[in-house]
Amino acid sequence: METIEKKPDSEKERRKIKSVARMKEIMTGYYIEAKGARQSGKKVAWITSGGPVEPLIVMDVIPVYPENHSAMIGATKMGGDLCNRAEEMGYSRDLCSYARSDIAAAVTNGGPIGGLPAPDFLVCCNNICGTVMKWYEAQARFFNVPLFIFDTPFTHTEFPDIARNYVRKQIFEYIAFLETVCGRKFDYDRMMEVGRLSVEAQRLWQAVLDTTMHRPAPMSAFDAFFHLGLIVTLRGTQVVVEYYTQLLAEMRARVASGISAVPNERYRLLWDNLPVWYKTKWLSETFAAHDACLVADTYTSAWSGQVEKLREDDFLESMVEGYSTIYLNVSVAEMARSVLGMIDKYGADGVVMHSNRSCKPYSLGQYDIQRIIQKERDVPVLMIEADMVDERVFSESQIGTRIDAFMEVVRSRKSG
Repeated sequence: METIEKKPDSEKERRKIKSVARMKEIMTGYYIEAKGARQSGKKVAWITSGGPVEPLIVMDVIPVYPENHSAMIGATKMGGDLCNRAEEMGYSRDLCSYARSDIAAAVTNGGPIGGLPAPDFLVCCNNICGTVMKWYEAQARFFNVPLFIFDTPFTHTEFPDIARNYVRKQIFEYIAFLETVCGRKFDYDRMMEVGRLSVEAQRLWQAVLDTTMHRPAPMSAFDAFFHLGLIVTLRGTQVVVEYYTQLLAEMRARVASGISAVPNERYRLLWDNLPVWYKTKWLSETFAAHDACLVADTYTSAWSGQVEKLREDDFLESMVEGYSTIYLNVSVAEMARSVLGMIDKYGADGVVMHSNRSCKPYSLGQYDIQRIIQKERDVPVLMIEADMVDERVFSESQIGTRIDAFMEVVRSRKSG
């Protein structure tokens, strides 16, 4: 009997983002280099996702991000087991699941890549939350390595001179710390080049995100969650500039060819908070089934939102405000202003808020932001209760029902 070969879904293949392969290649090489740092004589620093990575690049230190690793743990659905292990070690279930999964992975060499390479030192910046300070203190004790804490005062509205001077002083303390642990002087000339590449990469990343202003959007926030990796991990390097140049060209080509993230985009939504890493595919497909595309989000834009405050001619000085006034280190009123701006910019018909059990700084002001959105823009808002890594708290049936009801409201508003 003749076998009939099933032809691939050409439309599905056409919609695939081709740059994904290059992204995987770069990240695989990065983790291989980090894992082999001892053999190559390079140092490894664990650093928080909002921390100033550029000085590490100047010193040829490999930056490793426990938060990125925890996101990978969540995406591979290993979060529940590792969080449970941390709880057995005595850590509260109310603690951030990034911290729990990372602490457990360090002890067990767990996770999708068999644990992270041991750090030579840690760098903690508290511009994203206060939990990172105790988390990194615990890991510094476990690995018996130095820890530098980069403290950024909370910015309610304006960034006062007293805060500016305080953070500026810390930048030079940070550089002195690096000179001590690395055993050599800081290269200020190279810092200028690294700063230039960092600014260029952030501009390119924002340009990629802005391609979704087009209707239909060539990518979704769920795509952005994946492609975010390099701007977090290796900004300040040439490879990041080259990658986002490639990705931007692909997005513009998709716009020109009419290739959209959602086949029949009718509704445009905004996502707030971190992704639900273990359910990104399900959420993407669920919204797409309603002809809805998540065209933008407050999370991925955090790594380019400060680019206008950064200066290539004096990057170190501009880091003072750039690293202090990020989205999570400002007041709820300022956060709401950012969300309203994104609603207008991307033409959002509704907002989906992930009330994240783990991330208190991101989640506690959401109901206030929801009220401001509904008052200022009269846009429907959906609140989803979940967790970014710990899949034990996710209810697919409950959230699916909420999405259905929310989309009915969006449809009604749009048609009315």
